[in-house]
Amino acid sequence: MSQYLLSVHHDFDNAYDEGTDLEQVYADVGAFNTALTDSGAYRFAGGLMPGSSAKVVDARAGEAVTTDGPYLESKELLGGFWVIDVADDAAALDWAARGSAACRQKVEVRPFQPEG
Repeated sequence: MSQYLLSVHHDFDNAYDEGTDLEQVYADVGAFNTALTDSGAYRFAGGLMPGSSAKVVDARAGEAVTTDGPYLESKELLGGFWVIDVADDAAALDWAARGSAACRQKVEVRPFQPEG
């Protein structure tokens, strides 16, 4: 078994259009989480607060400097994630497709480095 990060990306703090039925999105993500848990692949998941709540700490020069907001110059931010443990890339991609459909956002799939 291998662990993968399924990360949900969306446009800054406006993840959904005004017409999106958020109650249905939450219900669909809840059903996805239940299916993931029931399959035994679920390890950990979490939704993140808006990027505007982020802090960045840079101590590369020896003294820690803290700034507000997301660090990367990007049109998209990480909105949440799942950590799963599945047999292979194909299984991870299948779960990512199901998660993307549930949360109505793009989902990036990245394997963790092997332990050791």
